[in-house]
Amino acid sequence: MPRAQSAFLNRKDVPARKDLQKAIDGLKFKVTLDDGYAPFKSQGYLPCTLDGEDAGFNIKFQDVAADAAPANLKSALAERDVEIAVKWSGDVREYIAAMAVCAALVNNFGAIVHDPDGDKVYASDEFLDKAREAAASI
Repeated sequence: MPRAQSAFLNRKDVPARKDLQKAIDGLKFKVTLDDGYAPFKSQGYLPCTLDGEDAGFNIKFQDVAADAAPANLKSALAERDVEIAVKWSGDVREYIAAMAVCAALVNNFGAIVHDPDGDKVYASDEFLDKAREAAASI
């Protein structure tokens, strides 16, 4: 069963590949984004590697529909107007890659992450801890 979560951030803060990769590296995740990653242009499968092994996941950029968001998410969104939806399969490497990307967005670019399974909005330190826990699982 696929898993999913969304990162919400301001359009002006959506990073280019170089900046996002630098943020991932700075958090010490062994995830490498494909050179073809481009904000708003990359849609669907995003090739990545985790310590040299395939770890790609699906990505989708879209405008935020704040009026359609659940109440707990509406208040957290503030001015964030872009949603980056990520989805992965049951492969733990895909999960770690998706978590690393979202952790970098939270830590370096002011994103918040919404986990629809638990209907939870994650703050910076809490989400970073969750991503590091995932990476340590293999």
